[in-house]
Amino acid sequence: MEHPEQEVATGLQTPETAAEPQAPPAPRPQAPSGTGNTVFDAEKVSCYYGSFRAVTDVSLNIYENEITAFIGPSGCGKTTVLRTLNRMNDLVVGARVEGDVRYRGASLYGREVSPIAVRRRIGMVFQKPNPFPKSIYDNVAYGPRINGERNKKKLDEIVEHSLRQAVLWDEVKNRLKASGLGLSGGQAQRLCIARTLAVEPDVVLMDEPCSALDPIATAAIEDLMHAIKSQYTIVIVTHNMQQATRVSDRTAFFSVLRNEESDTRTGVLVEYGQTEQIFQDPQDSRTEAYVTGQMG
Repeated sequence: MEHPEQEVATGLQTPETAAEPQAPPAPRPQAPSGTGNTVFDAEKVSCYYGSFRAVTDVSLNIYENEITAFIGPSGCGKTTVLRTLNRMNDLVVGARVEGDVRYRGASLYGREVSPIAVRRRIGMVFQKPNPFPKSIYDNVAYGPRINGERNKKKLDEIVEHSLRQAVLWDEVKNRLKASGLGLSGGQAQRLCIARTLAVEPDVVLMDEPCSALDPIATAAIEDLMHAIKSQYTIVIVTHNMQQATRVSDRTAFFSVLRNEESDTRTGVLVEYGQTEQIFQDPQDSRTEAYVTGQMG
């Protein structure tokens, strides 16, 4: 796989004149530095849908080959922040992002950056499994074909490798021509993960990938995340705090800030740290209330 930093610097065509924050960054709920490289550096990120400000002044770093979990109550903006990391919010009419999100040192929102190139490097797995109405094989081969791969032998290798990474190969190797729509929920979600991995991303974003799955399928997805994190950086949104403790290295807790005078609300990042610290020794009373079940 080609080195992601080079693609960001060249293929994404980040302009040298991309705007930098003019003021010193405000104190942030920041996790300690990781042993790996910084993959994402978000500085004072605010997200809007039209006039509604969904998220306010989020700053955090995400590190290479780690699993980072976003937790918090409904409406706190954790999925919105996740979607800023591969510009998925660009697809929402009226959505805009203020602040800076840098991926391996390059601004994702630079004027000449291609959102399509961003999403090739930063893949996403959605809450509801969404196989294409195609065969299992064609689901996985879809991305490589779109990117120009036509060699049948190479495609066969990509499909097998991706299905093995998703721990699905042994279950489907004898029915690759069958429709992906015929798989169980857990199998369908692993097929979607295999489809994401087939284009060799650098980062995998997961938006509540287990919310529709039973405990056995959930365990399979969690085992898969552990198995592939040595090759990928993973960011997961989850409502399941037990899942966050099981799978993640770091956890970011988001909450809702309400302004009673203007009757408005916005999502804020309250605390970010090593997962063990967040759940066992939270530094903010709001975090403690949430992880101990005192706040929903």
